[in-house]
Amino acid sequence: MTKTSPHKAGFVSIIGKPNVGKSTLMNQVVGEKLSIITSKAQTTRHRIMGILSGDNFQIVYSDTPGILKPEYQLHQSMMKFVSSSLSDADVVLFVTDIYETFDEILGETLKKINVPLIFILNKIDQAKGTQAEDKLNYWKEHVKADAFIMISALDGVNIDKVFSQIVESLPEHPAYFPKDQLTDKPERFFAAEIVREKIFLNYKKEVPYSTEVEIMEFKEDEKIIRMRAEIYVERKSQKGIIIGHKGEALKKVGIAARKDLEEFFGKQVHLETFVKVAEDWRKKEINLKRFGYKN
Repeated sequence: MTKTSPHKAGFVSIIGKPNVGKSTLMNQVVGEKLSIITSKAQTTRHRIMGILSGDNFQIVYSDTPGILKPEYQLHQSMMKFVSSSLSDADVVLFVTDIYETFDEILGETLKKINVPLIFILNKIDQAKGTQAEDKLNYWKEHVKADAFIMISALDGVNIDKVFSQIVESLPEHPAYFPKDQLTDKPERFFAAEIVREKIFLNYKKEVPYSTEVEIMEFKEDEKIIRMRAEIYVERKSQKGIIIGHKGEALKKVGIAARKDLEEFFGKQVHLETFVKVAEDWRKKEINLKRFGYKN
């Protein structure tokens, strides 16, 4: 009679500075585009869970906002998502890249971790000569971790090593969620994130950071999903920028978003977009609650 492996399950928090590749790694390990990815920092604002299940394991990944010094009420809420993710983590993945350096903010965050810590050095595909190895040695002087792994999240290099180390570090536990569940977020959340991603890709400077997207209508039948997205900005001048000359800029966002929405949901999507002003919403408690950043 063959002995079956014990079932392992737990929460794995992915933390690190903005723009080091946390969301790209999350999407690699889960196999779905759950966290929006752009070249701009601070695109992940919420704690997003991605669930990966097998016969003998369940990994509940949490992609978190990048660790930063808060400048707005919004930033404070984002850092609370990081703290809550660490408080219930069974394993922590600390992600950095070949360009980042250790600092006081990271040090304070890492002090709070009392579970297995896996150090991930990302973007080794961009390294020249011994740059990656030199950087890893630099980090080993500043961080105590249970494992050190160099990866390219973009190319999928060494993702299998990350997975193996996570499973090895997980406690024995029954599954927390049904085995076919992929995430804790509703469909409307991902629809809003896809629209918000296109705003980050199509506009410059401060405008994308001043926007929030809310899906006001989501009606689905067998053939099509009809949705209405409202894009909020902080000032009237930003509204004009989002809409663009004769509505061309907003139209471009809508076309790009619809393409990704249809790929994500696997059916035809009819998307309507509207732009509204919610003055200084990042600093106002009532708006942060409305957009899901505060309870």
